[in-house]
Amino acid sequence: MKCFVTGASGFIGANLVHELVARGHSVRTLLRPGANVVGLAGAPFERVEGDITEKSDDLARRMEGCDWCFHAAASYALWMPDYEPMFRTNVLGTQKVIRAAFKAGCSRIVYTSTVGCIGLPREVAGDRLVPTDEKAPVSEAQMTNPYKLSKWQAEVAARELARQGAPVIIVNPSAPIGPRDVKPTPTGQIVVDFLNRALPAFLNTGLNFVHVRDVAIGHILAAERGRIGERYILGNAEGNWTLQEALVRLSAMTGVPAPRWQVPHAVALGAAHASEAWARVSGRPPRAPLAGVRMAKYKMWFTPAKAVSELGLPQTPPDRALADAVAWFREHGYVRR
Repeated sequence: MKCFVTGASGFIGANLVHELVARGHSVRTLLRPGANVVGLAGAPFERVEGDITEKSDDLARRMEGCDWCFHAAASYALWMPDYEPMFRTNVLGTQKVIRAAFKAGCSRIVYTSTVGCIGLPREVAGDRLVPTDEKAPVSEAQMTNPYKLSKWQAEVAARELARQGAPVIIVNPSAPIGPRDVKPTPTGQIVVDFLNRALPAFLNTGLNFVHVRDVAIGHILAAERGRIGERYILGNAEGNWTLQEALVRLSAMTGVPAPRWQVPHAVALGAAHASEAWARVSGRPPRAPLAGVRMAKYKMWFTPAKAVSELGLPQTPPDRALADAVAWFREHGYVRR
């Protein structure tokens, strides 16, 4: 297949391009001028320059001849001085890409959403959490920060376009970890800070850790086998860990001591308020964004059972994902000697 990929310079997008090429597909990427393409090194692809907020007709011309479209581009930030560009990219950009791909005749359009649009785990028997699936009740009112709200609105738009006939399949990655995390993502930054001994404490939170390669493969499987209009959590059934558990596992594989101090959520929240107040004065991003601390109050635990049963989503052990991330960060100079 000839595939059109947006967001190819990002963490998921770069790994997706490598997996598509490995499976014999040809790839055309939409990249902004000056985009960092370190994560694409070694993968042959056709590059076209542009932006997802262009006119849909212009985007459609760039997609001519493509069979599949993967829309992985997004503005991901937990703090911005102005969030209007984020909504323009995530909501308006998603509408334009899907409409353009439909007009260009793509037979499958895979949209990369987030588990932030899925309902949170249910508490059972007072203290046991049950990971949730794609059917978990959730509403726009529960989108507690601009990033989650923008992705929610984008997913609503994608579902509406699917109802109008566009061949859209939605995938919701959990917390990808692994190689080619160039920026890095907030999850990858935890690993980098840990390796550099710059993580003195931790919050009582939890994530569903999944190998980024499985997430990339999940996108391809969604195009091959996914049902139009459906959404699929791309996660790992064994990856529902507390942050403390993830740090202990990192310590075991690297020899770097794990932090022992757990920061009370109220203390972290106060520090985040102070950090954002200074950010408004200095113009520099806060060290601890309020959005991140507020999300950390909850354990983001999910089940990928639907993607495993319907798509055949691989389940690489999360320990392997951490090890591959450590190796890549060390090899590419993120870790101080």
